[in-house]
Amino acid sequence: MNDGRSIPQIGLGVYKVAADETAALVHGAIEAGYRHIDTAALYLNEKEVGEGVRASGVDREQLFVTSKVWNDRHGLDETRRAFHESLAKTGLDYLDLFLIHWPAPTQNRYVEAWRALIALREEGLVRSIGVSNFEPHHLTRIIDETGVAPAVNQVELHPHLPQQAVRAADAAHGVLTESWSPLARGRVLEPGSRDRQVLDAIGEKHGRSAAQAALRWHVQQGLIIIPKSTSLERVRANADVVDWMLDADDMVAIASLETGERTGLHPDDHG
Repeated sequence: MNDGRSIPQIGLGVYKVAADETAALVHGAIEAGYRHIDTAALYLNEKEVGEGVRASGVDREQLFVTSKVWNDRHGLDETRRAFHESLAKTGLDYLDLFLIHWPAPTQNRYVEAWRALIALREEGLVRSIGVSNFEPHHLTRIIDETGVAPAVNQVELHPHLPQQAVRAADAAHGVLTESWSPLARGRVLEPGSRDRQVLDAIGEKHGRSAAQAALRWHVQQGLIIIPKSTSLERVRANADVVDWMLDADDMVAIASLETGERTGLHPDDHG
């Protein structure tokens, strides 16, 4: 990252994982080799993420934990309080990465929230700071007004929505792009769809699954991914995308799946 720290390229996302399942899932993922866990205040499972991390027995310095501040807590004081609440819920001594979850531009307070994150990092309370769902104009504004670029921009990104403009803006500012919903919430895997046919054919060529073909597409482009599954078997399979390569024809075929379709709201409309 642009702050000199490193982030594991593959992580476990826990959006919509029930609180009573989260600790065991996180523990199991860490046992399977994961070192990166992504949660948020919105997910209502920060406490259980912390429990899973501690139960793993893996040294804290080897793990990377991300959380996020929700839209109703933007502002210098509000964001600071929200961070401390998230940290307390995890029961951890520090967070590796803290993000503004959405810019929520109708509130027009995301620059204040960013200033709060900068202060938290300067005080050593969080190691790295970033944003989520920021369009290029949101990103440019916070950098212009504070002089500080985020380490990461986590956005919806998958074969339907490759986010070329966002990725170009991120790269221009030295910001890493992280893909949430890298499988379009399963839409690229729908049986009988053209997406599935393309990904199945690529997977069969490499002895892999359709999901692994799609996730390899992200990894091969240098994107960070946080696929979510409540099945430990699929969690393990999702990480098995680092020691093989898609060829140029595969990349072209997956690029052909672009539709511009989102599974969530456009950031300018999420307030």
